[in-house]
Amino acid sequence: MWSILGKMMLIFLLVLPCTVMIFENDKVAVYAQDGDSVEGEDDEDTVVENEDGVEDADQAVTEKEKEDEEESTEEDQQLKPSPDADAVMLFTKPIGTTDLPAGHTIRFLVGFTNKGEKTFTVQSLECSFRYPQDYNFFIQNYTTAQYNQDVGSRKQATFEYGFTPNEGFAGRPFGLSILLNYKDEEGNSFMSPVFNETVNIVEPDEGLIDGETFFLYVFLAAIAVLLMVGAQQLLASFSKKHRSKKSHRQPVEMGTQNTDVDYDWIPKETLERDLNKSPGRSPKQSPRQRKSKRTAGSGEE
Repeated sequence: MWSILGKMMLIFLLVLPCTVMIFENDKVAVYAQDGDSVEGEDDEDTVVENEDGVEDADQAVTEKEKEDEEESTEEDQQLKPSPDADAVMLFTKPIGTTDLPAGHTIRFLVGFTNKGEKTFTVQSLECSFRYPQDYNFFIQNYTTAQYNQDVGSRKQATFEYGFTPNEGFAGRPFGLSILLNYKDEEGNSFMSPVFNETVNIVEPDEGLIDGETFFLYVFLAAIAVLLMVGAQQLLASFSKKHRSKKSHRQPVEMGTQNTDVDYDWIPKETLERDLNKSPGRSPKQSPRQRKSKRTAGSGEE
């Protein structure tokens, strides 16, 4: 009984979510159809309402197109350089190369020459990295420098700008775009592309000894000092052991060397006998010599 109820509950739990999903999809489809029909009705209403003013709408569209064309032509005119002005650029750090080190400040000078009779106002300078194959794609845009400096007729002015390429750009080429914005006395704006070429971002050259190499040398020197100290300690321990072995040898008995002993109270015969018995002081004697000495001693008595 319980097994049958368990199976029925399992089937119910499997069928219920499927049923709910099916009904929900049907409702969504119905709502979508209703919404489409309503939008269509609104479009029809708008068309009916605007049938009387078709000419007015066409005129509004043509006027808007004219305004867009005028704005686009004005923008095109702003992006063009002035024929009475000339701008050149020179890298000062690094000098004479387009290989720019990553992570280091790059500096350059922009020279502006006013060849006309009107006064120009140099407003700003823009600098950015762009994709080399498509200069419309920006990779990194740097801060715009604001100058707002007037350059009179037949005069020149120099402007400095600096930026720092990201260290992650090292080893890749990028398009460097430098644009100078200025305007004349009448308010006409111009833009001169001072530099628009591909540059290489390279890893910086730190010279003969950079920070990593210096610390590597310091580490090697420390290891050498430690090895020398260890060798010295090892030699010192060996020398101490050798000395200790020499000092631990058994001492040699040298005998009594005291010469302050008074031998007057000892009989002379006893001293001579003791001296004769001492192997270190008396030489070996033959039996004949010993016998002659004995007879000599008896005769003296």
